[in-house]
Parts: sequence; C-alpha cells; structure tokens
Amino acid sequence: MYLSTTARRVLALCCALGLAFLYLPLTVVLSTAFSKAGSFDLLPAGLTTKWFSQAIRNSGARAALGHSVVLALSATAIALVLGSMLAFAIGRHRFFGREVLSLAVVLPIALPGIVTALALNLAFHEAGLTFGLITLVLAHSTFCIVVAYNNVIARLRRVSPSLEEASADLGATGFTTFRLVTFPMIRSALLAGGLLSFALSFDEIVVTTFTAGSTETLPQWILNNTFRAKNVGVVAAVATIVVVLSVVPVWVAQRVGDGASGH
Repeated sequence: MYLSTTARRVLALCCALGLAFLYLPLTVVLSTAFSKAGSFDLLPAGLTTKWFSQAIRNSGARAALGHSVVLALSATAIALVLGSMLAFAIGRHRFFGREVLSLAVVLPIALPGIVTALALNLAFHEAGLTFGLITLVLAHSTFCIVVAYNNVIARLRRVSPSLEEASADLGATGFTTFRLVTFPMIRSALLAGGLLSFALSFDEIVVTTFTAGSTETLPQWILNNTFRAKNVGVVAAVATIVVVLSVVPVWVAQRVGDGASGH
C-alpha cells in the first residue's frame, strides 16, 4: 500500500510519541539510579554507581529478591505441568464441556487483577491457609498456567497428530512417543511459556499484595520504599536491575517463538 510523504511522517511521529510515552518513565528511573542526588529527575545531577552497591548490600532487597525468585520458579514449574496437561486435553481430545473448560483456563488472566486477588484472598482465608510463600505460589500459578497453556496449545494446533499416531502404530509406548516425538515438537513452546511465566510472576504485585501475608517480594519492597526519600536512589537502582531481569526472559521467549515459527 502506497503512503504519501505526509502520511509516513504522521505515522512516524505517532510511533515516536507512543515509544516516548512507554519508555520515558523508564528513562527517569535509569537516570535516578545513576544520579548523585538520588531523586527522581530526568537529567541526573552528576553520575555515580553508589546506589547499586547500596542496593546489593541491602538485606531487605536481597531477601525480597530471594522470595521473588523462589516464587517465580515454583509458579512456573506448576504452570508448565498443569498448563501442558490442559493443553493436551483440550487440543488433542473432544469431550463434553471442552469449550467451557477452555474458557475457564484463560479467565483468570482476563479478569481484572484486583478481582482475582480478592477472590484468592477470600478462598485462602476460608480454606484456613496461612498467608505466606505457599499461598503466593498457588496464587501466581493461577495466571501463569494461562501463559503456559496458550503457548502449548498454539503449538499443538500447528502440529499434526499423525506423527504421534505413526509412532503408536510402530509399537512405541505413550511415554516413548512423548519423549521422542511430541516433546521435541513443543519444546520451544514450553521454553517460551516458562520464560514468560517467570517474568509475569516476578513482576506481579496486585495479586501478591492480597496473598503474601508477611512475605515480601521484590516488587513489594520497591513499592514500600519508593516514598522514603533516603531510599529513592537505592529503589531506582533495584528497579533498573528488575527491568533488565524482566527484559531478558521476554526477549529470549520472543526469539524462541520467532525461531520456532520459522521452521
């Protein structure tokens, strides 16, 4: 489709404005992390790396980081197992209530986070569970399952079951067929789903706030310390590290997905 010079310039301007809207706040955080003043400013008042060293030595930040990593890994592991099982059940079989089950799987991530958080809080309270790392893992698994499920079922819809049927016809057991035929076909989808689930869990704060109890994750630590003037520089340094840690798995997942779709 041909576009006039004016139209191309307008589109380029709109694209630039959209990118500025998305990334200008991140620029402020990055600037603050290296600013000697330790205050939220677009232009740093002198450059320093002291906030990063203080962030590394901060026991509260380290403990919160440990909680977030354990939580994200646990939720991702559960999500990959249950999400994959659901994807195979819905993608490879026909049964009564299949469409309802498919809707129920994706509903937690479609609902507003505050609604999901409140529902989980009430459910855990009624079940008599002590709020802490266990309830956090259960809560994060509910929306991480959706990510794993979507990646696996999308791959299954593009892969013909004829290869699995041929393997069975040749006498292979179900486990052998999965190990040698099915798993290699969905491996990149599992990797992408796992990376995205980890990033989603690591950054989550709304559901976490309602189900954490006394356990503090890194996003919560950042929120709790943002408005303490003496901690602004440290918070900005930690936030910068979180941005980097969040970008890496998302970028890898995108690359894996693009590479897999090209084969």
